[in-house]
Amino acid sequence: MTTILFVSFFVLMILGMPLGFAIIIGGIAALTFGSGINPLMVPQRLFAGMDSFSLLAIPFFLLAGSLMTAGGLSDRIIALANALVGRLRGGLALGNVVASIFFGGISGSAVADTSAIGGTFIPAMKRLGYKAPYSVAVTAASSPMSPLIPPSIAWIVYGFLTDQSVIRLFFAGILPGLLWSGAICVLIVIQAYRLDFPVFEKTSLKELWRVFREALTALMMPVIILGGILFGVFTVTEASAVAVVYALFVGVVVHRELDFKSIMQAVRSSIETTAVVMIIIGSASLFAWILAYDEVPQRVAAAIGDFTQNPIVFLLLVNALLLVLGTFMETNAAKVMVVPVLFPIAVTYGIDPIHFGVIVTANICLGLITPPLGIVLALACRIGDIPLDKGIVAVVPFLLVSMGVVLVLTYVPAISLWLPHLLLD
Repeated sequence: MTTILFVSFFVLMILGMPLGFAIIIGGIAALTFGSGINPLMVPQRLFAGMDSFSLLAIPFFLLAGSLMTAGGLSDRIIALANALVGRLRGGLALGNVVASIFFGGISGSAVADTSAIGGTFIPAMKRLGYKAPYSVAVTAASSPMSPLIPPSIAWIVYGFLTDQSVIRLFFAGILPGLLWSGAICVLIVIQAYRLDFPVFEKTSLKELWRVFREALTALMMPVIILGGILFGVFTVTEASAVAVVYALFVGVVVHRELDFKSIMQAVRSSIETTAVVMIIIGSASLFAWILAYDEVPQRVAAAIGDFTQNPIVFLLLVNALLLVLGTFMETNAAKVMVVPVLFPIAVTYGIDPIHFGVIVTANICLGLITPPLGIVLALACRIGDIPLDKGIVAVVPFLLVSMGVVLVLTYVPAISLWLPHLLLD
């Protein structure tokens, strides 16, 4: 049955069918021709996979991010990032990274980060004298850490797939995201002085205070969400609804930049994205059920156990697999493919489930900028209007640094687990 599922799935993917539908059709084929199970199990598993209260957080967080962006808050975040570090050599490149940190707390999406920030920073960096490939590389390299920084759909999906606490996952992603950002900033500073990068216009304290006040409403959203969750005011799902109310209040009442048309556009965009994510999650339930029925995780675990009993080697194999998948698959889609198989094996090796979530997410995100198929890298090249091969050459130093960070996150679990233990235990 599993063979029919995978053959059908890969054939349909090669033909260009979206992941969720490829799994569903492959599942129908597997049940029809590979077992005596009634194919009516397919809609039952799809519904069971989506029938979860915690998944209500996905459309709300997506809508909140869309409303914040439509309300002009991404522009305020970019202005604040430039004001904070623009006076340094290479400051505009550093501002690109800082803006990604702030934006990650709003959207939690690497693709959304690249689209919003790249459209502003890449032209600005080119105007100031940065080479176009370098501007593209900085934008691409600063985006993959966004799914690590809460609130993030990536954590909700992983928590659902593995039955882990989304709250713990939220806090587990903060330090890894900041470490990754810090490493990219160190590389930029070294390059800035070696290559004599331009200095952005120095910002006065008065101007910095003005920009900070304007961006404060955007910065407060992740603070309200994480603070409310930490102090038990609301759950993750309730926090997502609070985020929508806050985004509407800020956009309509405070800044008055949200009108009915822009709200409807944000709602439509969120509905479309939610539909895609929920189809993937529903198909993941079917996928995991078929694998479990055929005892695939047990067989894979036995094969890996015959190859190595060392968890260090196991994690190295996991890193390589996830990096390859991340180059051509969206973050949540890649998780759907590997987590149902790898998670039970990781538990048998004694790997903390929360730490494993950070490993999975970080590796898949790294794949987003890994040549030749990195989705975020390709998007940044399109925004910067440069050939992909030039973007690949420029991103290599950032890719090597990012790989080093991911290896550190893989083999130093305290980076991921210290904050959840400190705040929640």
